[in-house]
Amino acid sequence: MTTSRPHGNAKYHLENCRCPVCCQEARDYDNNRRRAIAYGRWQPFVDAEPVRQHVRSLGEFGIGWMRAARLAGVSTGGVSKLLYGDRPRGLGPSRRVRPETALKLLGVEPTLDNLGDRLPVDGTGTRRRLQALVYAGWTQSELARRMDMNRANFARTIVSCLVEVRTLKTTRTVYDTLWRVDPMSAGVPQHRADAARRIAVSRGWAPVGAWDDDTIDDPAAFPDWTGHCGTAKGRSIHYRIKVPVCKPCRIARTQQDQQQAAA
Repeated sequence: MTTSRPHGNAKYHLENCRCPVCCQEARDYDNNRRRAIAYGRWQPFVDAEPVRQHVRSLGEFGIGWMRAARLAGVSTGGVSKLLYGDRPRGLGPSRRVRPETALKLLGVEPTLDNLGDRLPVDGTGTRRRLQALVYAGWTQSELARRMDMNRANFARTIVSCLVEVRTLKTTRTVYDTLWRVDPMSAGVPQHRADAARRIAVSRGWAPVGAWDDDTIDDPAAFPDWTGHCGTAKGRSIHYRIKVPVCKPCRIARTQQDQQQAAA
């Protein structure tokens, strides 16, 4: 899956783009939102423009203005006037809104639960979770069945850079259910579980134990196969447990050798 989403706040959050443009847009957006919320706590009416920008920004995350209204618990008619004005009466978009309306709309955030199901998002955590389950012995066909996907779509998902929100949610549910379950106890034949593990090893996929909950979704994180990955000590442990040496361990050992040679 590919996307032509422009650089900005949405690309920063959904695709983990950290280019200068995306980082600045995200900072500006967050600062503007915080100021608008603070401003709306004491004025009888507040400027509608920050609220209007926020609602439009939610659209970049697949949250249309009608859905934003429902999530905020405000009338769709009010949000329609905020964005488009009162056309029958020839009035333009609202210039001011009540603070309680502003706070409710500004309180709608592009969280996973609020995002549209078909919105493309970063697939890092989805890939790692599915690959870890295959390493544990879960066959791809069994995982596809549990995710209600056909085998071809699953094969693309397990290596995809971007996935749909609904796929991300389903993957997390399946992972949380299966990561501590022995595949054989759930009916996966021994020979098929062994074959799944061989595939995972041959492709360098990391097991469940190599990831922490706070790193598995981070594109910059790397799996800790040994408990010391990223250090010079990690390479020797790789050899001892018969797991191919990971890139961070190779780099760390090379740096150590260079330092020793220069000493």
